Amino acid sequence: MPSLPVEVLLGLYLGLLTGIVPAFVAGSLGFLVRYFTGVTLPGFGVVVLALSIASVQGGLLGLVEPTIAQSPRLLVAVLVVLMLALYAHNQGDKLGAELPRRLSLTSLRQRTLSADVVELVGSVGQVTVRPTGEIHDMEGYPPLSADLRRTLKAGSWRLPADLPLSELEARLEERLRTDHDLADVAVAIDERARATITAAPPSGGLSRRVPAGRRAVSLTTLVPTGLAGGDVVSVRVGDRSIGGTVVSARTETDDEIDGDDGSSGPADAVAPDGGADPEPTPAAKPHAATAGGSGRVTIAVPRRDVKPVLEAESPRLVVRSRGTSREFEALSLVKREGYAIRRLTVGPIGATDETIAGTDVTVLAVRRQGSETGERRHGWVFAPGIERRLEAGDEAFVAGPDDAVEAFAEAIAQ
Repeated sequence: MPSLPVEVLLGLYLGLLTGIVPAFVAGSLGFLVRYFTGVTLPGFGVVVLALSIASVQGGLLGLVEPTIAQSPRLLVAVLVVLMLALYAHNQGDKLGAELPRRLSLTSLRQRTLSADVVELVGSVGQVTVRPTGEIHDMEGYPPLSADLRRTLKAGSWRLPADLPLSELEARLEERLRTDHDLADVAVAIDERARATITAAPPSGGLSRRVPAGRRAVSLTTLVPTGLAGGDVVSVRVGDRSIGGTVVSARTETDDEIDGDDGSSGPADAVAPDGGADPEPTPAAKPHAATAGGSGRVTIAVPRRDVKPVLEAESPRLVVRSRGTSREFEALSLVKREGYAIRRLTVGPIGATDETIAGTDVTVLAVRRQGSETGERRHGWVFAPGIERRLEAGDEAFVAGPDDAVEAFAEAIAQ
């Protein structure tokens, strides 16, 4: 008869070999019962189930070796089987308790930031997003310039921390596209606020901003403070005044603010014969307002006025008024009548049709992740195309009396 240590080792071997199936069954049942019912399977039931399954395997093993029932290895094997089954049941029960009950593609997209990277500024949480790794080139576009790649890699951007990652990605893409005039950009942000950026350089930025039938002309003059692309100006050439639209502007003060990084203003003037448009420096921000002072301005003027502007020795630049914005006028009329238009994000409770019908508030537009927007993150659905109730996470523009809008926002907004 084998010695006791050998019997113990054989018992461990038989227990591990026999306990695989009972452990798998106990773990699966523990997970399923806890996940669907929220109740933990009793340990006594797990022991009975494991012994029942192991006894079937042990009975088959006894037919091969009849003396196994009288040896110590049987007791050791039974203990190993029970320990494996109880451990597997405990892990399955824990997994069933922690796994979310409702898992959908929308919830996966609505991941949020880790609490470790959130900074509290007053009572508002903010996060600083920084790029990780290299700045990738976008397929189908020319590679980024070294200066622009260096600027993006060293950048950091502060964003609200209470937004899902998909919305943070959309906001950062929009900011990068605006700040650096990128042709296209894609951003992926992880839970640690690290951004993976894929960008395309500006493509024909100057020529796209020149209206049809006009020419871009650069001139050196005194630039008014706050001048930016799109402003309507007049160039005083002697007794004549030539109207045009600002395409870009750059002053010496702007270069000093930017740290004298070598970026220049607009390129040399375009020849009257309609030669090729100059390409702007990629790192420049043509839509940013200037600090004012002596500098260079590129304006779009009719073709017949190109020669007089180029021949002027000391042209003067005058900014012309374009009148009050009609959008602001409309909002002023709405506020004057005691109404308000507000943008809000729907909280976890949502808003039922009864909630909306019981107020004087009208939902003007909704942005959500769903079929109505064609899976576009920036898509808005405008009334009367809003067919279903507001759900948690939806963004909406609502209008109505001030008190009603305020009460509605307190009831459903997060």
